Amino acid sequence: MPANTVGERIKQLRDNQNITLEELAERSGVNRELIKKIEEGDILPSLTPLIKISRTLGVRLGTLLDDRVQDEPVIVRKGKTQRVIHFSGYEESADTSNLNFHSLGAGKSDRHMEPFLIDVELHSDDFELSSHEGEEFIYVLEGEIEVIYGQEKYRLGEGDSIYYDSVVPHHLHAAGENDARILAVVYTPF
Repeated sequence: MPANTVGERIKQLRDNQNITLEELAERSGVNRELIKKIEEGDILPSLTPLIKISRTLGVRLGTLLDDRVQDEPVIVRKGKTQRVIHFSGYEESADTSNLNFHSLGAGKSDRHMEPFLIDVELHSDDFELSSHEGEEFIYVLEGEIEVIYGQEKYRLGEGDSIYYDSVVPHHLHAAGENDARILAVVYTPF
């Protein structure tokens, strides 16, 4: 899904609720310029500001990411994830994506979890920890990742998992010499 689709949805929800850009920034704690760049499709944000924005607008994260809603179960066949959302691993800026989210729940209405397959590309050492309300479950399918959680660092390989409160500042990236692939389930309370 192009970044501007997410931005268009944010702007539409903001307009429908008569919330100015400044009010959304103040209420969400997300920088006004970042919101403006997201709405205009100029940057690929990290997941954290989108979670903060969705909560402030009173919608679930999936509302910003989905094209259509269905009441039936959502089935995604092996190798058939068509919805790829590209995010930066950086909260305030990024012109390129190093996290490619394959949504596994797109279209499921009233869901409380956001399941993703995520391709995690190798990173630079220049990243920031981020936090948001909720919980995250990560299972490593391929490669290795490093999770920085508060003051601690955890290195996980294939078959390893971690489950944490996402209110604690955190960041994850591929570790070692190759990209990684993970299954992630993100829960953000309304």
